[in-house]
Amino acid sequence: MKVVVPSTPAEAKGLLLASIRDPDPVLFLEPAKIYRAIKEEVPEGEYIIPLGEARVVLEGKDVTLIAWGAMLHPTLKAADRMAEKGVEAEVIDLRTLSPIDSAAILRSVEKTGRAVIVHEAPRTCGLGAEIAARLCEEALLSLEAPILRVTGFDTPIPLPKTEKYYLPDVDQIVEAIEQVLGF
Repeated sequence: MKVVVPSTPAEAKGLLLASIRDPDPVLFLEPAKIYRAIKEEVPEGEYIIPLGEARVVLEGKDVTLIAWGAMLHPTLKAADRMAEKGVEAEVIDLRTLSPIDSAAILRSVEKTGRAVIVHEAPRTCGLGAEIAARLCEEALLSLEAPILRVTGFDTPIPLPKTEKYYLPDVDQIVEAIEQVLGF
């Protein structure tokens, strides 16, 4: 089974059309927050994004930031804040959680030597732990710093009015970037 999480309304259209046409079962997760937080043009007509392919949203050489769904936007804001300090972050939007585009992640981490994984799920048993394990198995000699995860807490996700206290924010992501750069 494939698992897809769009990060923008346009990505949602392209990934949904690809999911409908895929011969295998696809679990399509929609972070409602992206529909409330982002306004963008959505392509008309046929617009399909291949499943299983991550997107390099921002090219960089100093650190790899890996995110998906609603966490892409605070990650991009953190990358912008670090750019003001001269840090070039490479930002990867996974798009598809199963299968994971390991090749795209490995290419980026081998280039930058550092990785920060950002997701809204709890830290323990989250997908970030699987990605970190894969990086340790396949790119350990390329790493110049420990892999850091910026995640939700190991508690149930709270109601929408208080989720802002639960979800990772730009400041937490910036702190993790500075930590891996300072290692």
